[in-house]
Amino acid sequence: MTQTISQTEQGNPLGYEKLPVLLKSYAIPSIIAMLVSSLYNIVDQIFIGQGVGYLGNAATNVSYPLTTICLAIALLIGIGSASCFSLELGAGREEQAARTVGNAVSMMVFMGILYVVAVEWFLTPLLTVFGATQEIMPYAESYTRITAAGMPLLILTNGLSNLARADGSPKYSMICMVVGAVINTVLDPVFIFVLHQGVAGAAIATVVGQLVSCLMALYYLKKFHHVKLERRHFIPCFRVYGRIASLGMNGSLNQLALTFVQIVLNNSLTYYGARSVYGSEIPLASCGIVMKTNAILLAVIIGIAQGAQPIIGFNYGAKQYERVRGIYRLALTWNLTVSGIGFLLFQLFPRQIISVFGTGEPLYFEFAIRFLRIFLFMVTINGVQLQSSNFFAAIGKPVKGVILSLTRQVFFLVPLLLVLPLLFGIDGIMFAGPAADFAAFLVTMLLIRREMRHMKELQTQMETERLQAAETGR
Repeated sequence: MTQTISQTEQGNPLGYEKLPVLLKSYAIPSIIAMLVSSLYNIVDQIFIGQGVGYLGNAATNVSYPLTTICLAIALLIGIGSASCFSLELGAGREEQAARTVGNAVSMMVFMGILYVVAVEWFLTPLLTVFGATQEIMPYAESYTRITAAGMPLLILTNGLSNLARADGSPKYSMICMVVGAVINTVLDPVFIFVLHQGVAGAAIATVVGQLVSCLMALYYLKKFHHVKLERRHFIPCFRVYGRIASLGMNGSLNQLALTFVQIVLNNSLTYYGARSVYGSEIPLASCGIVMKTNAILLAVIIGIAQGAQPIIGFNYGAKQYERVRGIYRLALTWNLTVSGIGFLLFQLFPRQIISVFGTGEPLYFEFAIRFLRIFLFMVTINGVQLQSSNFFAAIGKPVKGVILSLTRQVFFLVPLLLVLPLLFGIDGIMFAGPAADFAAFLVTMLLIRREMRHMKELQTQMETERLQAAETGR
C-alpha cells in the first residue's frame, strides 16, 4: 500500500501537489471551457433577440432540450471515461487507461451519428412535444435542422476535453472550447445582420465553431501524456463501454432530467400563460432567458466540479482518502462563493440581465424579472447537489451519483411543477424551483456526510495497518 502511494507521488503531481494549487490549475481552465460551451447558445440567444425578436428567443428555448440531450450523451461518455481513466492511472494500470480512451472515442462517434439521424428524422414532432406553438415552429425548425448537424461534433469535443483534462492538460481542453466560441461569436452578427439569415445564420455560425473545436480536440489523441494510444485500443469492448456508462451516468441523467424538466416547464408555461395576462409566448421566451442566465452560473459550478474530478479520482484510486476529502471541501467552498455572487446579481440586477437578451413589451419584462428572482432564489445551495453527484462518479460509486442527479429534477421539481400551478396558477411554476432546490440540498447533505465519515474510517484503518507493519518489521 505504501509502495503504491510512493509510486503515485513520484509519477503524477495529482498525488502530491498542494490541493489549492491543483484545483486552481485544473478548475480555472475547466470553468472557462464550460462558460465557453454555454456561450454557444447564449450568444445565439442574444443576437437572435436583437435581430429577430423574442419569438426567435422562444424558438431557441423550444429547441434547447435537443442540445441538453446531446450534452447528456457527451457527459455520459466524457465524465465516465475521464473518471475511469483517472481511477486506472491512480491504481497504476496504464493499459486499461489507454483502452478506456480508445473505447470512449469509438463510443462518441457511434452515439453522435445515431443521435443526429434521430433528430433530423423526428424533428417536427419533437419540437411539438417541447412546447413549440404554431407561431414559433418555423423559427425552431429552421434553427434546429442546422444545429443538429453539429451535435456529433459537440459530443466529440466535450468528451475529449474531459479526457484531456484528466490527462493533465486542462489548458488545452479550455483552448479547444474557446476557439470555437470565438468563431461563433464573430460569425453570429455577420450571418444575422449582414447576410440577413436570421435564426438559420446563428445556427450556421454555431456549427462552424463546433467543427473547429472538434478538430482541435481530435488532434489531442496524438498528444496524450500518460498513455500511448494504439489502434487496438479503439476496438469496441462492451465491458469498457459499460464501465464508462456507469461512471458517467450521474452527469448524463442530470442533463436528461434537465431536458425532462424543460419539457414540463415549457408546456406548463404555455398552458398557464394562455390563462393569464401574459399569453403563451411571453412566459416561454422569459423562461428561455432565465435558463440561459442560470446556465452561466451552472457552467462555473460544473467547471469547478470537473476540475476537481481527476484530482478526486486519482487520489481515491491511490487510497489517499484525506486528500480526497480535502479537495471536496475546497471545491465546495469555491462553489458556495460563486453561487452567492450569482444570487446577489440575480436579485439586484434582474432587469439589466434580461435586457441583454433584447427588448420586449412591458408585460414581457414584468414576467421575466419575477421569474428570474423567484425561480433562482435558492441558487446559492443548488450547486452543492451537482458537485456531490460528480464526486460520487469520480470515486467510482455511480449509484449514489445517479440518486443525487435525479433528486432535484425528477423527484422534487417535476411533481412541484405539476401540483403548485393547480393551487397558485403560473406563480406556482416560479415557486417550484426554490422548493425543489432546498429539498435536494437536504438529501445531498445526508449522503455526502455518510461518505466523508466512511473515508475517514478508511484513512484511520490504513494508518493503523501501516504502523503495525512498521512495528513488525523492526
